[in-house]
Amino acid sequence: MTAASEPADPAYAGPGGPSAAQFGPHRFDAGDGGGSTEFLGARFDVADLRGARFTDCDLTGVTIRDCWLVNFSLSGYLSNLTVNGVDVTDFVNAELDRRHPERAQLRRGRTADDVRAMWDTIEGLWAQAIERAGQLPAAALDQQVNEEWSLKQTLRHLVFITDAWAGRTVLDEERPYHPLGLPQSWYPAADAAALGIDLTAQPGYAEVLAARADRMSVMRRIVAGLTDDGLRRRCQRSPAPGYPDEERTVIACLAVVLEEEIEHYRFAVRDLAALAAR
Repeated sequence: MTAASEPADPAYAGPGGPSAAQFGPHRFDAGDGGGSTEFLGARFDVADLRGARFTDCDLTGVTIRDCWLVNFSLSGYLSNLTVNGVDVTDFVNAELDRRHPERAQLRRGRTADDVRAMWDTIEGLWAQAIERAGQLPAAALDQQVNEEWSLKQTLRHLVFITDAWAGRTVLDEERPYHPLGLPQSWYPAADAAALGIDLTAQPGYAEVLAARADRMSVMRRIVAGLTDDGLRRRCQRSPAPGYPDEERTVIACLAVVLEEEIEHYRFAVRDLAALAAR
């Protein structure tokens, strides 16, 4: 039971937090409509929320009190996450680092040699993942687990990430976008079409692997020629039309590629395990 004297704060921004909502750690724009504010400051008392899903939502300052959290799944950017009075943020991050040491390797990276070593790690991890995927029925590679992207969609997304954050920014190519690339789900379809990307395409797995291998070779060429001074060079182009127009260094752009690679690898092996168990 919650006290009736606890009013919801309809303008909650958190102590020192942003005044605008943050719609997911990988989304910089709420898209058309600006995101829903229907439940801003809402209260749910004795409410049946079984099976509810919250995707790309800002839950800053949310309190869940005296509730049943059974088979409860939570993922996203964590800071000051308290469960039954215990801040579990550091524990969760440490456990993720234990399972995926490439996360810690990425955070330690500072030099061109660090970037090269990180890319070596990424190539090795994805080679293992693709080998695991090859042991599954072909149809499984199109299957989504818990409404997440399929393996083929994930690989297509990483093609787009390489094009946007390496080909266009670091290499200064105006239109490096592969037609099979897959932008973030919120990226406007009209903008994707203007880049020559066909969001309705249903390519075969061999086509996807070929596009992915080509873009990984682009990254390999970039990291092979990196210097410490070159990491500080400022890139002149935004990753794609619609992205914020701001100055970005080479290291900042490559860091996006590297983080996307390791995070989507983590999701992919999680889902491959689920598909294998089926």
